[in-house]
Amino acid sequence: MNIVLIGYRGTGKTSVGEALSRRLGRSFYDTDAYIEEKLGRSISDAVAAKGWAFFRAMEKEAIAEIAAFQHSVIATGGGAVMDKDNVDRLRENSSFVLLTADINTIIERIQRDDRSSGQRPALLNDDIRRETETLLKHRMPVYKQVADFCVDTTNLTIDEVVERIMRRYRGRE
Repeated sequence: MNIVLIGYRGTGKTSVGEALSRRLGRSFYDTDAYIEEKLGRSISDAVAAKGWAFFRAMEKEAIAEIAAFQHSVIATGGGAVMDKDNVDRLRENSSFVLLTADINTIIERIQRDDRSSGQRPALLNDDIRRETETLLKHRMPVYKQVADFCVDTTNLTIDEVVERIMRRYRGRE
């Protein structure tokens, strides 16, 4: 069984995924990094050159490949589970963990993280708070529907989040 981390950007999917995979001795795949490696350029550059539809098609292809792996930890892009095909593909051999955080924490993390702000372009031509509020309102119901388990990362360290996930899945291999 794979453990798939879902949620909005800035909730800790990559950081938690890396730490969780080390603790479990599993491979770690970040779908955004996987796409960037395949394309040989950042997501920002790819979206600027070819548009969001191209990126979403690449994301679907990457998820189809990654979903076939076993006993892995997978961090998805924030919009990946908005596509039912992606969810169905991952659901075949995965459990979904939703990582959340309050909006102020999300914005602070996005602004602090060069990887998040530099590689992932805005989806809407809006300021970061308004964009985050709009996208969370749209995505959160889907995130909650897909998730098997949820961890609010707002006031937790990476190790505390990892420990909560491990307690949930201990013995469920």
